[in-house]
Amino acid sequence: MKKGGFDIIVPASTANIGPGIDSIGMAVSLFLTISCQPHDDWEFVPVTHNVASIPSDKENIIYQSALYVAKQYHYHELPAHRVEVKSEIPVARGLGSSGTAIAAGVELANQILNLGLTPYEKAVYATEIEGHPDNVAPSILGGYIVGHVVNDEFIYVQKEDFEDIRFVAVVPAFELATKTAREVLPQSLPYKESVRASAVANVSVAALFQGDFSTFGRLIEHDLFHQPYRKHFIPYFDDIVKYMKEQGAYGTYLSGAGPTLISICPKEVSEQNMETWKHDHPDFDWLELSVAPCGIKINSW
Repeated sequence: MKKGGFDIIVPASTANIGPGIDSIGMAVSLFLTISCQPHDDWEFVPVTHNVASIPSDKENIIYQSALYVAKQYHYHELPAHRVEVKSEIPVARGLGSSGTAIAAGVELANQILNLGLTPYEKAVYATEIEGHPDNVAPSILGGYIVGHVVNDEFIYVQKEDFEDIRFVAVVPAFELATKTAREVLPQSLPYKESVRASAVANVSVAALFQGDFSTFGRLIEHDLFHQPYRKHFIPYFDDIVKYMKEQGAYGTYLSGAGPTLISICPKEVSEQNMETWKHDHPDFDWLELSVAPCGIKINSW
């Protein structure tokens, strides 16, 4: 059992990138940090406003995720810790706030119980908890992940970084629950439409791995799997997509289940125009994000 204090630092994620629903995600430069030390009872203490409403006891998703992992190794409880929670990630905005909590919980069990889990094993457990890998796997492994569970096996490919590219998040003031955004999706698609949708997905992934962001940006705006249905929750969707295209973005997509939109831009376009974008659309928070090439990090103290 681990006796000293330690920090777990987890990058946020943007998932469902264009046509990549439940299978494509990327770690980005916003972070959840939990500082843990042995204590008489389990206690989760929010340090930043983004996590002000989290449960302070074992109902916390971080603890529940840690307990899930512990049970796989026949532990029915975990030694108590005081956990300070600090987050830069907006809640319920499509930037993986719950996914980072799950990833942090998996690592918490790994650290406390000295399980020696590999990054792949952590991603598998987190995917089991979340139900799909697109948020949790990038937060654990870092970079850009295309992954899926096939016959109970998590299979993925990874690209760690993209030079000179920025991901500009357009974050509204309102929240959108993932459950609500998922309920609007159709139960099935007609065969010809599903073929078109998968073709867009296939070519977009190929373009991204070749570094062809112009093609990638065009394709993500032609997703048929989820954006046409979820955009009705987001009245500014078409306006921002058009505006950012005119401003030099390669393309814009709905991050996660929304309501945040992310525009993929050349680094120089983002640097030169960020203040203009903030001025033109002051009702949003504008965040310039880069790829987080590394996943979870641990600092012992």
